[in-house]
Amino acid sequence: MKNLLLLCFCLILYAATGNAQQQPAKTSFAFSLADCINYAYEHQDTVKNATLDVKSADYKIKETIGTGLPQVSGSVSFQDFLKPPATVGPNFLSGGPIDPDAPLIKFPFGAVKYNNTYSLQATQLLFSGTFIVGLQAVKTFKELYQRSLTRSKIETNVNVTKAYYQVLVSGEQVKLLDININQLKMQLDQTTAQNKQGFVEKIDVDRLSVQYNNLVTTRDNAARAIALYIQMLKFQMGMPIEETLTLTDKLENIKLDQSVAQTSVDTTFYHNRIEYSLLETNLKLNMLDVKDKKAAYLPSAGLSAGFGEVFQENQLRYLYNNMYPNSYIGLSINIPIFNGGQRTNQLRQSQINVQKAQNDLDNAKNGFKLQAAAAQTLYYNSIQSLNNQKRSRELALEVLRVSKIKYGQGVGSSIEVTQAQSAVETADNQYIQSLYQALVSKVDLDKAYGKIN
Repeated sequence: MKNLLLLCFCLILYAATGNAQQQPAKTSFAFSLADCINYAYEHQDTVKNATLDVKSADYKIKETIGTGLPQVSGSVSFQDFLKPPATVGPNFLSGGPIDPDAPLIKFPFGAVKYNNTYSLQATQLLFSGTFIVGLQAVKTFKELYQRSLTRSKIETNVNVTKAYYQVLVSGEQVKLLDININQLKMQLDQTTAQNKQGFVEKIDVDRLSVQYNNLVTTRDNAARAIALYIQMLKFQMGMPIEETLTLTDKLENIKLDQSVAQTSVDTTFYHNRIEYSLLETNLKLNMLDVKDKKAAYLPSAGLSAGFGEVFQENQLRYLYNNMYPNSYIGLSINIPIFNGGQRTNQLRQSQINVQKAQNDLDNAKNGFKLQAAAAQTLYYNSIQSLNNQKRSRELALEVLRVSKIKYGQGVGSSIEVTQAQSAVETADNQYIQSLYQALVSKVDLDKAYGKIN
C-alpha cells in the first residue's frame, strides 16, 4: 500500500510538472504609443491580411506575365482497339469503274489495333492588345492593394491611439479620485472626532460617510475599467489578452495646444487622404478597362509548333519496331470582324464606369473637405471646453478650500462643505470627459487632414 501511494504521488507530481512546462510563459511589455502602433502593424490581423493581399498581387503579376511566355505541353496516349472500327468506301478493288450508286463495301484493312503516341506542343503569343493592357491592370491592382494596406495601417493607428489615450485618461481619473478620497477621508475623520466631542451632529458624519463610500465605489469601478481598457488596447494591437502590458507615455507629454488655424491653410490636403488615393486608383483601373475593350478590336497573333512520334501495329510484340515521327510549325492570326456589336456596347459600358468613378472622386473631394471642417470645429470646441473645465475645476477647489475654512471657523455649515466637495467631483468628471474628447478630436483631426500614415 505504501508503494502504491508513493507511485500515485509520483504520477501526480509528474503530471503537474508536465502541465506547468506546457503552459506558455507570459511576456511583459512596457510600450509607448509608438511601440504599440508598431506592434499592431506586425500583429493586427487586418494589417496582416492586407500585407498578404499585396504578396498575392505579386503572384498575380507573375501569373499574367506567364501568359505571354512560351506555353509548352506534352501528351502520351495509348489505344488498344478491342474491336477495331471497320473502314468502308466505294468498291475500287474490282478493277473496273467505280459505280457511285453501288453500296459501299467493307475493306479488308481498317484501324490499327495498337496505337501509342508521344507528342510535344509549344505556343508563343506574338501580339495581343488585351495582354498588354492586362499587364498594366495587374500592376495597378497591386498599387490598389498597397494603398489598402496603408488604409488598414491608418485605421489601426487611429484605433490603437484612441485605446491608448483611454487608458491614460482613466489613469488620470483614478488619480483625481484618490486625491478626493484622501481629502474626504481627512474631513470625515475630523468630523467624526468633532462629533465625539459634541461639536457637530451625527448627521454631518453620516452625510460625509455616504459621500466617501460613493467616491470609493466610483474609484474601484474606474480602476477595474482600466484593466478592461488595457485589454481593449491589446485587442486593437493584436496582442494576446493574457500578456502583460504597461504604458510608458504620460498625459502631460501629449501636446494639445497646437493652433488649428495652421491646418486650414492647405486647400489640397485631400490628396494626403488614403481614401482619395484609393479612388484615384479605382479610376485608373476603369480607364484601363476602357483600353482593354478598345484592344479587343485589334488582331492577335501567335506562333505554334509541335513534334510527335507514333507507334502503330496490329501485334503488340511488334508495336515498337517502327516509329512514325511527325512535326509542324504554324502561325495563327485572329482578326475580329463582327460579333453583333458586343464589343461596342462593352466599350460604352466601360466608358460610363469611368465617368462614374470620376464623379465618385469629385464627390469624395467635397466630402473630405467637409470632414476636415467638422473635425477642425470639433477639435477647437473640445480645446475650449477642456480649458473651461480646467478653470472650473480650479474654481471648485478654491470654493472647497474656502468652505472648509469657514466651516472650521464656525461661520459655515457642513452642507456647504459637502456641496463644495460634490462640485469638485463633478468638475473632475467633466474635466476627464473633456480631456478624452480633446485627445480623440486631435486624432480625428489628424486623420481628416491625412497626417496619419
